[in-house]
Amino acid sequence: MYAPEIRSYQLYIGGEDVKSDHWVYTVSARSLLEDVFTSVSLKRELERNPESETANHPYVAGRCAVAGDEDIDRATAAAAAAAPLWAAVPLDVRMRLGTLFREELLRRQDEFTEMLMTEGHPIKLARWELSCLLQVYSEESLDWYRQQMHTEFDHGPRRLIVRRQPDGVVGFHPPQNAPAPSAALAVLAVMAGNAVVVRAPRSIALSAMWLMRDVVAPLLDQVGAPPGTLNAICGNPRQTLDRWLEDPLINDVFYIGGSQEGLRFQDECVSRGKKPILELAGNDGIVVWRDADPVRAAQAISEAFYGSGQICMVPNYVLVHPEIADELVAEVGRRAAAIRPGYPDDPEVLLSPVRRSERFFALLQQAMDRGAELVTGGSRAEVDGTPSETGVFLQPTVLRVEGLTEARKYDVVRDETFFPLLPIVVAEPGTDEELLERLIGFMNSNEYGLRNSLWAQAPEVIDAFVNRIGNGGLLKINDSHIGFLPYLPSHGGTGLTGGAFGEANYPMLKTSHLQGVSIARDVSPHEAVFGS
Repeated sequence: MYAPEIRSYQLYIGGEDVKSDHWVYTVSARSLLEDVFTSVSLKRELERNPESETANHPYVAGRCAVAGDEDIDRATAAAAAAAPLWAAVPLDVRMRLGTLFREELLRRQDEFTEMLMTEGHPIKLARWELSCLLQVYSEESLDWYRQQMHTEFDHGPRRLIVRRQPDGVVGFHPPQNAPAPSAALAVLAVMAGNAVVVRAPRSIALSAMWLMRDVVAPLLDQVGAPPGTLNAICGNPRQTLDRWLEDPLINDVFYIGGSQEGLRFQDECVSRGKKPILELAGNDGIVVWRDADPVRAAQAISEAFYGSGQICMVPNYVLVHPEIADELVAEVGRRAAAIRPGYPDDPEVLLSPVRRSERFFALLQQAMDRGAELVTGGSRAEVDGTPSETGVFLQPTVLRVEGLTEARKYDVVRDETFFPLLPIVVAEPGTDEELLERLIGFMNSNEYGLRNSLWAQAPEVIDAFVNRIGNGGLLKINDSHIGFLPYLPSHGGTGLTGGAFGEANYPMLKTSHLQGVSIARDVSPHEAVFGS
């Protein structure tokens, strides 16, 4: 039997909790730092025998039922039955869900952060993730979504409407590194009038199931949504995606994951007549011009190390004007060296454990073999920050790379690394006009396209970036790179980040489609076609 105090979630299908014979357990991330042997042993024992008495261990935080093929199909069918009923509900009623969700997040913010800490998010980052959702669901953002969903014009004897209609049934595929905040985007798809099936990652399902079942589901009941508008299941990723691809009732799939897998999945979706909405890897760049404030620029650059770099929207490389390079590299190095590991509930901790770090050291060695200079970091570390060959943390690591010309040959510059490993590329000397051309060209040639940032004071430099940077879904000037703002997109991008249909991603808009409507009064069709 499982301990009565742990959270336990069945499958949530068609407004009901549905039993399953299979379970996965969440073991507190803190256990990995306190007693790695017990943590690993618990996980293995519970995977072999989900009904084991070890489920009573204090490190065990909760369990989630696992869906089989029939459960996945049943959830899709429930969503398909609910979708037309929910789409018929007035937009203003559906929009109210966003306000209620924001209010509930505020009311339960301590519970939200506790759930994320259980899964290994430092409390400081958990609070940032909450702040992101509060901006996504801010009243300013909700008003803007509302305008995009339905706009009317008077044109002579006609009433013209430009509106967005829901796509129908949307499958949500959150990632393992941020399951609950990503699953929260499903509320926007519901507000658009869709019914959704959310797949909580099998390896780390608890926070997503908590958010969907305990937070969102009661709000949908409150606004009168039909059963099946929201369905939440925990399942194997490939199994679930395959069922969704085969099921004609699925219209869209919101896929968050790596670029290679995501682009292959895009092709599968299109061949089956389904809309792929992709949130893939990011390889974000920050440009620092010679007149930038080096201290504030370094603050933004240091966001590269938050969560040990395992956040898609953190900076991944820096391009710097040679005149400010030495000062900036030194400042970033000082800040990186001061970022320390620790337990998730420590409010000063920003690093997360990195369980598989072989590629980190391979990337680091390749860069140094090509001539990069190690500024700081480069080792594993224990929870207290002590360098160690067996530590579960990686030190924030800064590299200095000379010259834009060869920089793309460094894997750490060309691709997302998902590690606390940051190359600072110093541009070759030249005139300001030459340097500006090179920096803009370098950023626009990035195969990925999530976010980009510029630090500069000169109006002509800022104007050049604003007017000419086409890469990415978001451009930040003299601001936090990862900070969220009302109105602006929360996710999305071009190239390997968003696939063939990539752009700034407003989930409410991406899971709906445009439609024009004309309502005429006393109009002659003949005159409408042939009249002057």
